Amino acid sequence: MQNTEIVERTGKAWTDLLDKVLSWVDSLIMNLPNFLLAVIVLILFVIFAKYSSKLVDQIFKKSSAQDSIRTVSVKVFEVIIIGIGIFLSLGILNLNTVLTSILGAAGVVGLAVGFALQGTLHNTFAGVIISFIPKLQIGDWIETNDYSGFVVDINLRSVIIQSVDYNLVVIPNSKIVDAPFKNFSRTPRGRIILTCGVGYESNLPKVEEITINAIKAIFDQNPGEGIELYFTEFGDSSINYQLRFWTNVANQGDVYKAQHKAILAIKAAYNKHDINIPFPIRTLDFGKNKFRSETLDIRNIND
Repeated sequence: MQNTEIVERTGKAWTDLLDKVLSWVDSLIMNLPNFLLAVIVLILFVIFAKYSSKLVDQIFKKSSAQDSIRTVSVKVFEVIIIGIGIFLSLGILNLNTVLTSILGAAGVVGLAVGFALQGTLHNTFAGVIISFIPKLQIGDWIETNDYSGFVVDINLRSVIIQSVDYNLVVIPNSKIVDAPFKNFSRTPRGRIILTCGVGYESNLPKVEEITINAIKAIFDQNPGEGIELYFTEFGDSSINYQLRFWTNVANQGDVYKAQHKAILAIKAAYNKHDINIPFPIRTLDFGKNKFRSETLDIRNIND
């Protein structure tokens, strides 16, 4: 009796399994057109992503974007197009529940990843912004975040500059976007500023003329530019002035070279015309009940 019951249960299980498989086959046959349509749609989107990404790549090449930014951006574009194709294919197959689950899971995962990688994502988006800034390119000499040097690389995480001591400085992209930076290479001409002082006995109009002529002899000034000299203060031992003139400047080294040439020319001109550039010395007087210090011109002591 028990054997007969076992046989009946086994037969019923096989019958149910066979009915289930047959229902799946019937469902597959009925949905075969939708399945083929979904596959065709997915293939078309893959092909479209491939060729449209090449077009996007050509557009990036014509822009000021860096190579690393261009490559990543093209890949992201391609993934987005293929993702749209996958979602459309699932919709054609009436797998709305699966599609909703995928979107929900993607939202939760994206939120978690966003919180975990907040700093990294900030640098990434900043890198994309920098790639479209024509005022910052590889090879430029910049000053930013207390560092200066040539830009040797721009990627999705950082800007790498090579300082004057040939060390590499890695600056996160967010620091570049959020802070001011000076780019010497974007302006072919720059203003050089020097400060100096002459003795109180000097003929100031004569000093102005001699100084300007010394600079004019070695630095050509374009239309709209000029050499400017302003006496700014009565110093402890000199009357001080500020000198401004223009020259070709592409980096900080050019500024130093221009200052060097200007100082040599001014000193030679002053020596020729007997113009004194005084410097202070500190004289200490130790008295019995006092301590006094004063600033004197060394020429006064010699006299």
